[in-house]
Amino acid sequence: MSIQKQTLEQQEMQMLRLKNSGLINYPSSPLLNDEKEEEMTRSALAAFRAKEEEIERKKTEIRERVQAQIGRVEEETKRLADIREELEALTDPMRKEVSLIRKRIDLINRDLRPLGLSCQKKEKEYKEALEAFNEKNREKAQLITKLMELVSESEKLRMKKLEELCKNMESLC
Repeated sequence: MSIQKQTLEQQEMQMLRLKNSGLINYPSSPLLNDEKEEEMTRSALAAFRAKEEEIERKKTEIRERVQAQIGRVEEETKRLADIREELEALTDPMRKEVSLIRKRIDLINRDLRPLGLSCQKKEKEYKEALEAFNEKNREKAQLITKLMELVSESEKLRMKKLEELCKNMESLC
């Protein structure tokens, strides 16, 4: 209501300014001017009051609509909560068991990762060791072959010398 009083005062001030500025012309009779001025002020105030009442009425209508919307929203929220509860009731009866098994699978997967890495590392080490082993075996085979050649050659030379010695002995005898 204080806003209405302020608005009324502002309108009255505007009327006085208009009158003082000469924008509103009144007949020369001061009594007639006062009556017309008063009448204009009353009609302006009545128009203003009518506008204020209309604004208040519209505010009330909007408040009522908003309250109705809030009521509908609350009802829908309750319905959604009921639907959610029904959906949860319809879930799989084995849900707990499935959840436990999934957790165990996750735990085993966590255990498998380091084991897999360890296995890959050991596989790599095995391949490296096997390659080193095969390399040493090839080297050994080459050395054995060379040894056999040397032994064979040595035997040939010894046999040759023995034969020469035998010949030399036969020639001496």
